[in-house]
Amino acid sequence: MPALQLCYVSPSFQELRSSSAQPRDMDKQEKDKPSVYNLFINGQWKPSSSGKTLKEAEGVGGGEAAEKLKMNRRFGLVSVLLLGALALAAAEEGSCPSVITLSSSKDKPSVYNLFINGQWKPSSSGKTLKIKAPANDTEIYEVQAATQGEIDEAFVAAKDAQKLWAKTPLWKRAELLKKAATQLREQAEAISVVIANEVCKPKSAAMSEVLRTADLFDYTAEEGVRIGGDLYTSDSFQGEKRNKLALVQRVPLGVIVAVPPYNYPLNLAGSKIAPALIAGNSVVMKPPSAGAVTGIVGIAAILDLAGAPKGLVNVVTGRGSEIGDYLTQHKLANAVSFTGGATGLRVAKGVGMIPLQMELGGKDPAIVLKDANMKATAKNIVKGAFSYSGQRCTAVKILIIVEEKDEISKELIPMIEEGVAKLKIGQPFDEGVDITAVIDAKSASFIKGLVDDAVEKGATMLLPKGGYKQEGNLIHPVMLTGITKDMQLMCEEQFGPVLPITSVKTVEEAIELANNSPMGLQASVFTQNIDQAIYISDALQAGTVQVNGAPARGPDHFPFQGFKDSGIGSQGVRWSIEAMTKVKSTVLNLAQESYTQG
Repeated sequence: MPALQLCYVSPSFQELRSSSAQPRDMDKQEKDKPSVYNLFINGQWKPSSSGKTLKEAEGVGGGEAAEKLKMNRRFGLVSVLLLGALALAAAEEGSCPSVITLSSSKDKPSVYNLFINGQWKPSSSGKTLKIKAPANDTEIYEVQAATQGEIDEAFVAAKDAQKLWAKTPLWKRAELLKKAATQLREQAEAISVVIANEVCKPKSAAMSEVLRTADLFDYTAEEGVRIGGDLYTSDSFQGEKRNKLALVQRVPLGVIVAVPPYNYPLNLAGSKIAPALIAGNSVVMKPPSAGAVTGIVGIAAILDLAGAPKGLVNVVTGRGSEIGDYLTQHKLANAVSFTGGATGLRVAKGVGMIPLQMELGGKDPAIVLKDANMKATAKNIVKGAFSYSGQRCTAVKILIIVEEKDEISKELIPMIEEGVAKLKIGQPFDEGVDITAVIDAKSASFIKGLVDDAVEKGATMLLPKGGYKQEGNLIHPVMLTGITKDMQLMCEEQFGPVLPITSVKTVEEAIELANNSPMGLQASVFTQNIDQAIYISDALQAGTVQVNGAPARGPDHFPFQGFKDSGIGSQGVRWSIEAMTKVKSTVLNLAQESYTQG
């Protein structure tokens, strides 16, 4: 894995715009005249061929104040020069975005700070949480271990900021989100490097996640300004006169606690933050321990650069086991939006009388019928099971083939094997890589335990050829057939590059097997019979059923929800805005009946 290059120091704007700097094609004869400012044309700094200059007024004095005054006097000229300097610096600096330097310690750039009430600062605890790269288990970052007092500070700041933010016009809230989207695109390279380093996501996928999140912010801004209210008249109810008007609107909840997961540390943070803000809420966010720096640079720093008011968004870091309950059960919390695993069940039991938006994983089945397009099905199964090494709530977790004997398996399974064989295994910065290391050694051990249990109970390992293969946290893709109900892989969510396969004789058996899980996030059905697809979809206990496609969250404006232990409420832009607001009615009681006339 390549070392992370955080930043390098570029020439100052003063140097770039004056003749003392020596960027592209600068006339070196004038390098001793730093007070002479050059033209910026076609990416080149140069003096005018006229040989003439425009002199500043004298008697201004020296120092920084004098420089500012001079700039004001020639604002049109100097602002153009500064814009040129910015353009050149951006082109030449590449991966030197300010999100890195803004949020990290000046003395130790790999240590990242808390963001509370608009201020970047270390924790008073003096402790940090070390973050390892899954690719090689080396320590790459440190984040602050926040104290309960600092969490209190974040909530007080959020409470105060929310009161003002709720009075901010919708168009101005939308403006902030659009500015954040612009910042995300400008800072995409640096943020994607952090994601790839921190959670071992392939670099290209990390970049896609950043750009997807920018699109999400833009879409939320547009959707938010179009969510209006309703007008109800009393005479629509039996026996009532038209003498009451109910003005119904959605109002913010207050302070939202946002807890995103490590597998989409930016996009699933953004899917909470953007709807919360457009709805008039403030936020206290705790990013995942693995993925914490992404939350810092991709959410806190981005919104800081976008001009978010102090206290509107606060990001605190630390171990969930140490501060999680204090955060989610805080007396100033007005709602919790949580994405994660079984921990969410305990969170739900402890938060009390506040709204919850939760997504807690799934054991997503893919059911294949005999009339399916096998080539397309195989392609979707490979993608669904092994994208991001299977570390997705919407990964295909078990393949259920409906067949009398093995007539479908003989055709489909070799196609899947062929597709898996083409997957490139390697490091997150490798070109075209598909399979990278899972998040940590604990996860790798859990996955291996599930595979070992299945093999010991009679499952056949088709891949890897020659047996289970693991290098550190890097697990080579696994395919297992003959999965039975007594094996843990039948019901446990593996969250890794493992595809368990089983067969049943009837559609009814497939439905029963798919529903025999405490989770119900998504499912897939592969068939060319639309009637059969609808029948199976209606019978499956899952929040979303994909027909002839792999399970997937998105596009981000689609509703996304889980049944049973997979979650509470829906995500997706409009649904998240609704989840983070409540209904308020104002009833106008008229002195007499009033009916509108055309």
